[in-house]
Amino acid sequence: MVGIVIISHSRTLAEGAAEVARTMGVGKAVVETAGGDADGGLGTSLDLVERAARAADDGDGVVLLADLGSSVLSAKLYVEDADGVAVLADAPLVEGAVAAASMAATGAPLDAVVAAAESARDHRKT
Repeated sequence: MVGIVIISHSRTLAEGAAEVARTMGVGKAVVETAGGDADGGLGTSLDLVERAARAADDGDGVVLLADLGSSVLSAKLYVEDADGVAVLADAPLVEGAVAAASMAATGAPLDAVVAAAESARDHRKT
């Protein structure tokens, strides 16, 4: 099953978004977080992103969702080294995570889970 990683400057924000996404993924979707810096403060950590992505990936790939700034940069750096098994979705953090978890719970492939997350961005415009 495709895993999901929520990356945020805030550990609390990442955990809250993950809680909602897990609920919508009916307990089937694997949703990990990389929130805050390595010391638990505000910030980002590539190390935390790597750990969360490894924990979320069972071999079908990982969708990354990031809030802003250095979270996006950390996600992009991870994707560059992930050899195609990780994709950074261009999606709003919470809505994208919910859509991705719902789709991942069906057993859909990586590209379909990314598309579901990114469709949440399009729905925000209406």
